Amino acid sequence: MAEEQLIPINITIADRTYRIRTSPEDEEVVRKTLKIINDKIVEFKTQFAGKDMQDYIAMVVIWYATQSASENKSGILPEALLENLRRMEAQLDKALIPAL
Repeated sequence: MAEEQLIPINITIADRTYRIRTSPEDEEVVRKTLKIINDKIVEFKTQFAGKDMQDYIAMVVIWYATQSASENKSGILPEALLENLRRMEAQLDKALIPAL
């Protein structure tokens, strides 16, 4: 997808805000996924008191990957899901790495 077709959106994960670019048709899916992630962080914070935020984020990643694997009985993530995860990771990396 061409860069000019992407729209900038602000997302929040675990009380940290990131600015990413996504296609307009993916925006709703991104926002719903973020809600699930943030809700799970809150759930794990109530279940496992005393951990730091990095631990909660790791727990959510493990939970999310396990959910995806159990939905796909072979245990292998569908290529489309893997590609979406790669794109999200690249967008977060861009947001986290300061411009040189």
